[in-house]
Amino acid sequence: MRAARERYRQMAPVLDEQSRRRYAAMEALSMGHGGVSAMSRITGLARSTINRGVSDIRNGVMAPPGRVRKAGGGRRRKTDEDPTLLSDLKALVEPSTRGDPMQPLLWTSLSLGKLAGALAEKGHKVSASVVGGLLHGLGYSLQANSKVKEGRRHIDRDAQFHYINDRAKAFLAADEPVISVDTKKKELVGNFKNNGREWRPAGKPTLVNVHDFIDPKLPRAVPYGVYDITNNLGWVSVGTDHDTASFAVHAIRRWWRTMGRKRHPDATKLMISADGGGSNGYRVRLWKVELQKLANELKLPITVCHLPPAPANGTRSSTGCSRSSLSTGAASLCAAIAPSSSSSLPPPRTPA
Repeated sequence: MRAARERYRQMAPVLDEQSRRRYAAMEALSMGHGGVSAMSRITGLARSTINRGVSDIRNGVMAPPGRVRKAGGGRRRKTDEDPTLLSDLKALVEPSTRGDPMQPLLWTSLSLGKLAGALAEKGHKVSASVVGGLLHGLGYSLQANSKVKEGRRHIDRDAQFHYINDRAKAFLAADEPVISVDTKKKELVGNFKNNGREWRPAGKPTLVNVHDFIDPKLPRAVPYGVYDITNNLGWVSVGTDHDTASFAVHAIRRWWRTMGRKRHPDATKLMISADGGGSNGYRVRLWKVELQKLANELKLPITVCHLPPAPANGTRSSTGCSRSSLSTGAASLCAAIAPSSSSSLPPPRTPA
């Protein structure tokens, strides 16, 4: 028995369905009475399977060349048993059927379980795993949404990005600091659910509130990131009040005092790349006022290039390249606000 078990352990990895059955049958025949039961315990094969192997050996039955089973062997395909299954499944998942008030999957996620349930209502006996196999056969796969549709494309959009890139290259070539700034995802502070996992005793997760209603007594964490392109280093200032232009510029000030001037001791000017909205938006007057204060404090001209927003409106000034300069005492929007030698900011004007 032990020798038979060892022989089967060595042979099993290279045996297919037919040869495994026949090998177990040959060992059973060599054992004599009780051999089928013994080989069933050793191999895990059913007694009926080994008996079929014995019958094949005694009758000289072999599968056709190139096949493991006889022609017609195995379970029939669901689509052969149920001719309308495939067409009904395609009708459920076709995009044109979504939103039709007569469809059973109106405004629901197309999970395999729900598709199987919807097919069952139509009289089809099919499991979720079979539905998954049919969908793969139809060329479907599980996919998330992809953000690619931007709307109308402005004729100058590519030129805007090239202009900003050229300015950044010029700063970097002159060994001047270039940073990119933006407000990161705000997080609730308190007993709320946040993304991420941590190691804890099994079955003892941290219990948090069911709803993420904002507690007026608790602040909200507002991270503002500063990325030093020259040194490939990041800095994040976290506030607990509001995402204002004053907070944004203060985060840049903290970056410069803590990290920036140590890594750029010979800097004579600074370039900031930012998006066109929020606390650092190109239309936010306070953003320009605070930048002017920062330029006066650091005694550095500051050039700010705003990235174009989504191109649906196509405004040419969305590239706004503004400059807070100690020498001129003015902050201007390139090609939109003329430079001024006054110590105060010019009134905002509608971009061309």
